[in-house]
Amino acid sequence: MEEEEYGTEYEGGEGGEQYTSMQGDGAPASAQGGSLFRSEEMALCQLFLQSEAAYGCVSELGELGLVQFRDLNPETNAFQRKFVNEVRRCDEMERKLRFLEKEIKKDGIPMMETGEPPEAPQPREMIDLEATFEKLENELREVNQNAEALKKNFLELTELKHILRKTQQFFDEQESLEQGGPGGQHQQLIQDEGGAGGGLQLGFVAGVILRERLPAFEKMLWRACRGNVFLRVAEIEDPLEDPHTGDEVLKSVFVIFFQGEQLKSRVKKICEGFRATLYPCPDQATDRREMAVGVMQRLEDLNTVLGQTNDHRHRVLAAAAKNIKVWFIKVRKIKAIYHTLNFFNLDTSQKCLIAECWIPRLDMEAIQLALRRGTESSGSTIAPILNEMQTTESPPTFFRTNKFTNAFQALINAYGVASYREMNPAVYTIITFPFLFAVMFGDAGHGTIAFLFAFWCIVKEKQLIARNSDNEIWNYFFSGRYLIALMGIFSIYTGLIYNDVFSKSLNLFGSSWQVNMDLKDIIREKAVMLDPALRQGHNVSGYHGTPYPFGVDPVWQISINKIVFLNSFKMKISVILGVIHMLFGIFISFLNNKYFQKSANIICEFIPQILFLSFMFGYMALLMFHKWTAFVAGGFDKDPLTTERCAPSILITFINMVLMNDNEKDSPECEEYMYAGQWGIQRLLLIIAVSCIPWMLFAKPFVQKREAASKPDQPFDFSEVMILQGIHTIEYALGTISHTASYLRLWALSLAHAQLSEVLWVMVLRKGLQMSHWAGGIFLFVIFAAWASLTVGILCLMEGLSAFLHTLRLHWVEFQSKFYSGQGYLFQPFSFDTILKQAENSD
Repeated sequence: MEEEEYGTEYEGGEGGEQYTSMQGDGAPASAQGGSLFRSEEMALCQLFLQSEAAYGCVSELGELGLVQFRDLNPETNAFQRKFVNEVRRCDEMERKLRFLEKEIKKDGIPMMETGEPPEAPQPREMIDLEATFEKLENELREVNQNAEALKKNFLELTELKHILRKTQQFFDEQESLEQGGPGGQHQQLIQDEGGAGGGLQLGFVAGVILRERLPAFEKMLWRACRGNVFLRVAEIEDPLEDPHTGDEVLKSVFVIFFQGEQLKSRVKKICEGFRATLYPCPDQATDRREMAVGVMQRLEDLNTVLGQTNDHRHRVLAAAAKNIKVWFIKVRKIKAIYHTLNFFNLDTSQKCLIAECWIPRLDMEAIQLALRRGTESSGSTIAPILNEMQTTESPPTFFRTNKFTNAFQALINAYGVASYREMNPAVYTIITFPFLFAVMFGDAGHGTIAFLFAFWCIVKEKQLIARNSDNEIWNYFFSGRYLIALMGIFSIYTGLIYNDVFSKSLNLFGSSWQVNMDLKDIIREKAVMLDPALRQGHNVSGYHGTPYPFGVDPVWQISINKIVFLNSFKMKISVILGVIHMLFGIFISFLNNKYFQKSANIICEFIPQILFLSFMFGYMALLMFHKWTAFVAGGFDKDPLTTERCAPSILITFINMVLMNDNEKDSPECEEYMYAGQWGIQRLLLIIAVSCIPWMLFAKPFVQKREAASKPDQPFDFSEVMILQGIHTIEYALGTISHTASYLRLWALSLAHAQLSEVLWVMVLRKGLQMSHWAGGIFLFVIFAAWASLTVGILCLMEGLSAFLHTLRLHWVEFQSKFYSGQGYLFQPFSFDTILKQAENSD
């Protein structure tokens, strides 16, 4: 892989090529566009803004989203910058808005969508917004405090109501027991508590405690008072609302009877420790009834006041809910503007702000128009100045993508951002990625399922975006809807090539094979071999002479040597596709070197690399085509040298070529070699391929050494260059072998997918189809549901994910390592749309 970064010496202002526009939701809009084959040409510019117009100009640039500002104060602390107070004010406004949003959500009030986002407000409007938010927050906090106090009072009165009601029940039960005679169990217990005499007076306290604390409360009372107290408990059936948290809690009423001031003090301390609330309860029944009536009246009045308070709170929040989305956008835009202004420098007169920014060269005119609008809106008479600077710094990488190309570009960026003006693999990935995926996933039925899902996502695109789902897995699928659609289409194509639809074949054109036997012979024989050649003693061959018009002949579906035939076919196809893919990658490296005028790389790396791969594995791929066309069952014109018996093994032939061994005859009537002069040609190709290794190893370091001799002022370490080039050479030579073998995963996963699909058909669905009585319909319904679930869950999702990851690896490692350095950094313009989307995602 080429390690040196392309375009590191950027001199600005080169070239005037025009490119086709490819803009959409993945990049900022522009009047003109650039090519997706290479990143946009960027210019480093210096911007001079009058202090009064700076806010308006930056606001217009944020709406445009085409300028990436550089921080000119990297050593300055965030708290020492010029606009730190304005940023803090924005943070405080955001805090107040989040408080309002929390209260609105707590009441379940819907927040109105903004539609088109509003423009950034002028700086003078910031004071009005602050006053509005301050008033709303103070009013809401006051209402909340009043409501909390009222709820607390309401809770206390409710608890007192239950205490009066429950204690009255306790005393009524006691009176009924006393009137019933001395045999009552409770009466005896109280008498024992009070001693032998009947004239002793018992004191009592009443209160409320959380129900989960009651068992520990009883144990503590028993142990601390040594059994000298009597506790009566009754549950409050209705849950009560906690005024602080708003949660519902379950509580119980208790009454504790005791004798003496010492026990009374001890009981109160225990109640305090368990956070039980004690309430005054009169001794006399008439006093309790009078208090209960007063409590009920106060509860009714309090309920009315609480209702009015909640109505007022709801009105305040409903009014805020209409504008809170707009307020959030305005505050975030103001904060983004001042945060960006902190990147600027002040000139010595303190009247001008200076900025440096990266700008796409094609958008220079649109940016100047935005600056002019910002100046006019600020009322300034001094026009901003935009000067292009010369720099050796590598510019950021910027590709204009749309909703279709965005997913493919994201796959490439996940590996590494392209260096400036380097060839972009995403363009070719649009075709190669779904195609190689389909080679492994080749089933027309499963491809149709994938395509229909993606097509539904595309048709319902606007509604699904409006839902704004926070499910991460769903968002990944939805973002790649166009990629999944292409993968489904290509899988349908390869499935028809394999003639594989849910593991079954389609006989659309009629098989090119025929059985030349009587029916009795067919029934008697377990297996019959169909010979495509016209042998002696037979009038008709088993083959019509013309192949099946499209794809694999359906007769292979019922043949016992199906796997042997398809394995040989898919293995060879995998190697051929791999060699073509890698050769294309090396050719792209030539385009890169030619663009950056690195002729040494073309001579010292591209030529030996292309020769090494072509003369080794490219030659092996050609042998496969030659074997398919030069040998046939029965031979051409009954020539014994072209029969299937003389077709050699390509793998053995290639091994003999590398080891420089002579080929051996497969049969006495055959030749050792596939064509005339093969021995000499293979020796020549091998010698050239081997000579390419020292060519790659030594040529470039010596060329660089000679160039360094003409520049004595620049440091050059020959040993370091040799070591680095040696690593590259070893990596390429060994990588060519391993990468070619790696493409065999196309065959392996295709075989695994086909076999899993067949297992599901044989082991699941066929069981339901074999039942013939009336229950077979019900059984088939259940079996089909199981088969469909397993097909979608295992074959489409799990196998699809496996094929996706293997395809990703083939592109990242085998393909991109031939030309892609990926050492750039993304162009991240100051854009309100991006900032607002990030804020929404974080919320």
